[in-house]
Amino acid sequence: MRRATVPVLPAGEPELRVLHVSDLHLTPSQSRKIAWVQSLAEYEPHLVVNTGDNLAHRDALGPLLEALTPLLTTAPGAFVMGSNDYYAPVPKNPARYLRRDTRIVHTRPAELPSEELAGAMVAAGWRDLTNRRDTVEADGRLLSLVGVDDPHLDRDDFPPSPATTGVAPDDAVLHLGVTHAPYRRVLDRMHADGADVVLAGHTHGGQLRLPGVGALVTNCDIDRRRASGLHGWPGPRPDETGGAGSAWLHVSAGAGTSPYAPVRFACRPEATLLTFTAR
Repeated sequence: MRRATVPVLPAGEPELRVLHVSDLHLTPSQSRKIAWVQSLAEYEPHLVVNTGDNLAHRDALGPLLEALTPLLTTAPGAFVMGSNDYYAPVPKNPARYLRRDTRIVHTRPAELPSEELAGAMVAAGWRDLTNRRDTVEADGRLLSLVGVDDPHLDRDDFPPSPATTGVAPDDAVLHLGVTHAPYRRVLDRMHADGADVVLAGHTHGGQLRLPGVGALVTNCDIDRRRASGLHGWPGPRPDETGGAGSAWLHVSAGAGTSPYAPVRFACRPEATLLTFTAR
């Protein structure tokens, strides 16, 4: 469990705990991971944000919902899907991640039960942000949300402005942007939309990191320095020199890997408890 403090709330607001979970890549046999995800409810988050890639096997939906149940039943939440919520992983040459664009697919992989997963989370009251806006009440406070479908599959279609949807950020204490993959085009749109904080996953933090160097790849077009952790977008963090016009950006290194590349180096599996405090 990683922790980070984000001074982003209006003055006088009490702290708000947001649990960011991403890239579980769960298979049915991963009992330790299931137990760990269940234990995250002990941190008593006011809001849970799931940025996708939950599944890594066509039979993993039941175990995944078993893992998520303590969170689904105790906290409001919001989610977007990643490519591995739609399609099963396939063996691939790891060297392809060194290419400028890794998304070359020669065969269509098997589909995963993404609709059933989304339906279960929506039934629990979590907000589906698949190319849409919504609001959520967390700890008695209203937050506005905007999200997109997975940019890594080019499924992102940024939703219309609040003026046409009736969901106005001005009505909320905070405006959150949510995406699976932190592609620059999406981050730019969310920044222009007025997002105070943007949450993303997908990168696995590089998965294989070199001490003193960091991530070698991000599997998208974001720079390697922002492969994981708390940053600013498009400039420095808002609490750093030159960051006054930036949004906060948190990229989760995630808690899993493809079952065909089950290795991390200098990049531990993680979830993050973000504590939003007053500016």
